Amino acid sequence: MFYDGPVLLFEQLLFCLYTCMQSGPRQQRSPKEWFRKYFCHVEEDDNDNQSLLENLTPEEQFVERHRKLISFAIPVTTGLFLWLCTAYNYDYFSLYATHWQMPLTMVFGALIAGMTSEGGGAIAFPVMTFVLHMTPKDGRDFSITIQGFGMSSALFAIIFMRLNVEWRAIGLGVLGSIPGQLFGLYYVDPNFTAPEKKMLFVSIWSSFALSLWILNREKKRPTYSQIQNFCFWKAMVLLATGFVGGVFTAFAGSGVDICIFSVITLLFSVSEKNATPTTVVAMALSSQFCMYWRYVIMGDVSQIVVDYIKVSIPVGMGLAPFGAYVASFLHRQVLAHFVYILEAAAMFGFLLTGPPLHLMMTSSTILFCGFLFFSFLCKKGKDLLPPSEEPEKTALDVKCPL
Repeated sequence: MFYDGPVLLFEQLLFCLYTCMQSGPRQQRSPKEWFRKYFCHVEEDDNDNQSLLENLTPEEQFVERHRKLISFAIPVTTGLFLWLCTAYNYDYFSLYATHWQMPLTMVFGALIAGMTSEGGGAIAFPVMTFVLHMTPKDGRDFSITIQGFGMSSALFAIIFMRLNVEWRAIGLGVLGSIPGQLFGLYYVDPNFTAPEKKMLFVSIWSSFALSLWILNREKKRPTYSQIQNFCFWKAMVLLATGFVGGVFTAFAGSGVDICIFSVITLLFSVSEKNATPTTVVAMALSSQFCMYWRYVIMGDVSQIVVDYIKVSIPVGMGLAPFGAYVASFLHRQVLAHFVYILEAAAMFGFLLTGPPLHLMMTSSTILFCGFLFFSFLCKKGKDLLPPSEEPEKTALDVKCPL
């Protein structure tokens, strides 16, 4: 009765996972062709690099041919070795009998963190607050800590694979996120109740799913590998974006990633292929700062969070770079539909808690305003496109007046 709406919404999103991925030209594809298109997607750059191998030594050729696999193996083996030494010395293994829930959760959380523009906190926070009934503060602390380890491994994989990222968005976004996190930790987070934080998390992340849907409505939109015509006002937009994302991170454990992704794709027309690794790097750096501030400066992280982290580190460090590796073979529509399903599940979990009417109305208002805001960004992004210029895969920046 009261929950029929969310159930129907969830079922419709699952149905869209198939129908939307079938959309496009009316030509019939065999199951094998459909699978290769969406789950064995090979970038053209990978094929173009074959001609470059001829002038390399055998060792260099081996590294180039297996660069993706090596980028996964190095952080995983190094991280697991250090964790095993620490776990053996301090007997972390005994904690698995009573703290197995979060390592299991982070199997999915770490994969999502490496594959999409959402951090592992997008999985950890709702599970800890809606399923395990822990406080949003503990969910936040766990999220930023596991991202500090797991997404840092993914960061290494991204750099080693030489994925193209927008470094100006990373630098300015992270720079803006630092005062945003401090403002959020000291002035925003203490002024919200636990149910309000849960509502804000679900509403903001559902708004992000809306932005992704707006982005994917246009099949052949012009995109660039970098922000074009970079100038002062665009730098200020990135700083402000980082600040807002930092405030979100302060009470939900992540937010810098989805804010940067939404702005650089919708407003600045950066392709998702470049925006996703950009947000992974930005969230990894932001999580490291927030983790340092919570553990060293504020120093009030609960013991239950520390124990969960002890048993979840190998999962986060192992599967986040593996997620980045797997994502290189998946079509962007597949990754987008992962996000749709996750946010629908988070909204469904929030409704199952029986929130009061005023929180549901506030959540609906945030979703509506988010839709209007992201639609505005999309329209403004179209206006910023050069009128008679064809976008290139790797475009050079040109100066623009203020």
